[in-house]
Amino acid sequence: MRGSIKLFNVFGISIKIHFTFLLLPIIFGHFYGLRGVFLILFVFCCVTFHELCHSLQAKHFGVKVEQIVLLPIGGVAAMKSIPEKPKEEFKISIAGPLFNVTFALVLFLPAYFLLGPENLFHPGIETWPKTFAYAFWINPILAVFNLLPAFPMDGGRILRSFLADRMEYGKATRIAVGFGHTFAVLFGFVGLISSPPNIILIIIAFFIFIAASQEGMQVDLRLTLRRFSVKDVLPEQFVSVSPSTPLSEVLALTMHSHQEDFPVVENGKIKGLLTRSDIILTIHQFGVQKLVKDVMRTDFPVVQVKDPLIKAHRLMEEWQLKAIPVMRREEVVGIVSLEDISRVYLLMSTSKR
Repeated sequence: MRGSIKLFNVFGISIKIHFTFLLLPIIFGHFYGLRGVFLILFVFCCVTFHELCHSLQAKHFGVKVEQIVLLPIGGVAAMKSIPEKPKEEFKISIAGPLFNVTFALVLFLPAYFLLGPENLFHPGIETWPKTFAYAFWINPILAVFNLLPAFPMDGGRILRSFLADRMEYGKATRIAVGFGHTFAVLFGFVGLISSPPNIILIIIAFFIFIAASQEGMQVDLRLTLRRFSVKDVLPEQFVSVSPSTPLSEVLALTMHSHQEDFPVVENGKIKGLLTRSDIILTIHQFGVQKLVKDVMRTDFPVVQVKDPLIKAHRLMEEWQLKAIPVMRREEVVGIVSLEDISRVYLLMSTSKR
């Protein structure tokens, strides 16, 4: 995520903090001094452990987790995918709130005897005992809030896992997305009618609505692509280039064809991949006299013509590519692009209406 600062790695997961999160200790420190800074740092720790529990459970099921980013409104674990097996999604989703509940239970008796019931049950930031009490209640609040069935929050994912165990996965997702939209509208309404308006609640509502919509679309895309193979969308004609081709010729090819990415072939063997972004960057820096071999990527994925289309889409996402070479055993037979995949998805989406 842009604007994120890496703090450290744990269990192979990069822990990052978004620069906007740094505003919180500054604001709370200004109004409440050291007690405000302590409270924000404690929230930071609780959210980090919450997301780590999600991530470690996900890694247990083979899901790749690259990073955790802490934002002012919470944490986001960047998982490559969410298992579609209901039991696995349930275990991943419940892991975070379960940590918060367990941590609160462990701290309850020490907090009760050290702080006293008058402070524990009347938290605030006026004194240090009340601040510690406030910190204690952070974990129960995080657990309860995250368990609301507002997809794609933890409770929404738990709801989907429950529904997916009893109906088709796509239908379960659509119902969960509907719950997410409903809660987003409710949060936004409450935030707007509050006096003064609750800006944080309005921002949370916005993010829930957008995230629910995006995840619903991603699931619909995956379910659609599973019905097709690469050969179903592979263009009949394609252009390849050789390593010795000047970029000036490649630029001319892009202007006279719809193809923007090119497999690099020499003696019938694929040697590299030349992407549109690499062409533009090189031309801006060095002009058009560079050769393809100076610019092409030598580390890139390929798919076989009979592979599922969803595999091609997944590889493009992982490698951040807009096109990928297609092989028939060792022979290059074409190149499939995100545009080709989008065309199929839009066509199938239109036919459903």
